Amino acid sequence: MALAPEEWLNQADYDLATAQAMLENGRNIYAVFMAHLAVEKALKGVYHKKFAEFPPRTHSLMFLLKKIEMDPSLALGEFMAELDQASVATRYPEELFRLQTAYPSGITQEIVEHAREVLVWVKKMF
Repeated sequence: MALAPEEWLNQADYDLATAQAMLENGRNIYAVFMAHLAVEKALKGVYHKKFAEFPPRTHSLMFLLKKIEMDPSLALGEFMAELDQASVATRYPEELFRLQTAYPSGITQEIVEHAREVLVWVKKMF
């Protein structure tokens, strides 16, 4: 697949805008899912640029961070670890009501905002 490293960042921005739209429409579970996808694509863009090869097919942000040897701030690192766990629940939901309760608008807004911070951080490294 001939995808330029910069295209990963373009898609990350698009996915983050989608997360914001989902949040604004009360679709919080999908907002969390799209926030994770945005961060995942941003990290894959770094991987692609650094190694000049297509990134591994994984959803694990922590795995990608380790592979690309990026060292986020403690706050961003903790956020990405938490987002990794959240994405499993949103990707493979067991109970809709429980997920809706776990991700009210306030928490989801924080997730989207932190994902935005990750994208800014990644772009500085790019």
